[in-house]
Parts: sequence; structure tokens; C-alpha cells
Amino acid sequence: MANHPLIFAFGILGNIFSFMVFISPVPTFYGIVKKKSAEGFQSVPYVVALFSSMLWIYYAMVKTNETLIITINSFGCIAETIYVAIYFAYATKKARMQTLRLVLLLNFGGFGLILFLTQILCKGPKRAEVVGWICMAFSISVFVAPLSIMGRVIRTKSVEFMPFNLSLTLTLSAVMWFLYGLLLRDIYVTVPNIAGIILGMLQMVLYGIYRNAKPNEAEEKKLPTVVKLEEQQPTTVNSEVNPVSFPSTDSTENEDAKDGKNLEVAQINSPV
Repeated sequence: MANHPLIFAFGILGNIFSFMVFISPVPTFYGIVKKKSAEGFQSVPYVVALFSSMLWIYYAMVKTNETLIITINSFGCIAETIYVAIYFAYATKKARMQTLRLVLLLNFGGFGLILFLTQILCKGPKRAEVVGWICMAFSISVFVAPLSIMGRVIRTKSVEFMPFNLSLTLTLSAVMWFLYGLLLRDIYVTVPNIAGIILGMLQMVLYGIYRNAKPNEAEEKKLPTVVKLEEQQPTTVNSEVNPVSFPSTDSTENEDAKDGKNLEVAQINSPV
């Protein structure tokens, strides 16, 4: 069943769209390197996305016959590690310590605990089930993150924080992984991407409604900066955290920050 041509085709397409999600923050980090400062940005989305990719790789290795999940999430691990390293290099001392604590807690402590307990307490197919449930629960929780951005779009009547291309890519990625999981009869891949498809479609509908609307500037000024926890988008089952940069008095930095906010909306959609 795993060698069925349709399963392979949807897996390849899922890899392609998830790859696009993973590289979406590149312009943001190019700006960070250029300015030699990560001020106004958060490391949370990238640390969480790294954790998501690590979980899905572990699941795919335990399940077996899930090579296409391993390939994209291996790339995800590399990409997110690079993003975190760049952030760490240009962040303030306080931000570095916060990032270090988060990495140690989540990527080493959390993942290490899951690895240890599932190896000790679970045997055979049961281990794949337990890890699958963990991956599914984590991915669904990450998919809920875009709701805060959707609420902000409605309140401000502005799609500034929800670029259409990113929403479309995340939705297509979720569709491909949903079909991949459905044909493979893998509920742990299928179910999280149902949520991804629904939320992705809602985002595009909101974009269509508010793309030409006059922004509610009063509401926009009242709203605090938001750190959005995300799919990623991607096993990648698109898990995504979306950080929003903080306002700056420098107009050029404000433009860079805006680009960063838009691009980072993809980050925690976990791609599988």
C-alpha cells in the first residue's frame, strides 16, 4: 500500500509545499543578518517548528514505510536549526538566554522524555500508536494558533498579518498530506490536516472579504503585538507559530518588521 503511485505522488507534492513553507522565513532572517539585530522578533516559532519536525521524524522511524515524512522533516530540522542559530547570534543577551532555556526545555528535555518513555514503556505497534497520538495532539494544538491572527483581521479589517500566498501554500500542503494519510490509512497524519484545511480555507475567505476593506486604524493601534503559536505548517503536519515583530520608530525597520510578521505566519503549521 505504501508503494501505491497516488500515495507517492501526494507525498511528493506534500514535500514540495512544505518545503515552500519552511523557506518562507528566509527574507526575514536575511534582514536580521543585514541589520545584525534580531530585535523585535521571537524565537518561539522556530523552536516549536523544530520540535514538531523532530516528533514527526521519530514517528516515521517507528512506524516505518514513511520515508516521505522523514525527508521533509529532516529538511525542516536543518532549516529551523539554522533559523534558531541566526536568531541566537544576533539577539540580545536576555533573548539568547530565553531561547536557550526554551530549546533545553522543549527540544532536549521534552523530546528526550518522550523518546525515553516510549522506548521503555511501549513495545512494537503500540509505540507507533503512542507517538502518533502525541504528534497528532501537538499538531492540532498548533493549528489553533492562526485563530488569533484571524480575530485580529476581523477587528482591524486589515489582512496585513495574513498574506494570501502563505495561507494558500499552507492549505495546499495540508490537502496533500491529508490525501497522503488517507490513502495510507494513517489517522495520525490525516486528522491534523483536516484542521489545517478548514483553517486555511477560512483564512482565504477572510482575505477575500477584507482585502479591499478600509483598515480600522483605531483598533489596530489598540491591539498589542502578537506572538502567534504555529502548522509550522510543515509532518509535517503543518504545525505553525507566528511571531509578530514589535513596532520600531525607524521607518525602514518597521517595513522589515512587517515583512517578518507576514512571513512568520507560516512557521508553525506543521507540514505532514
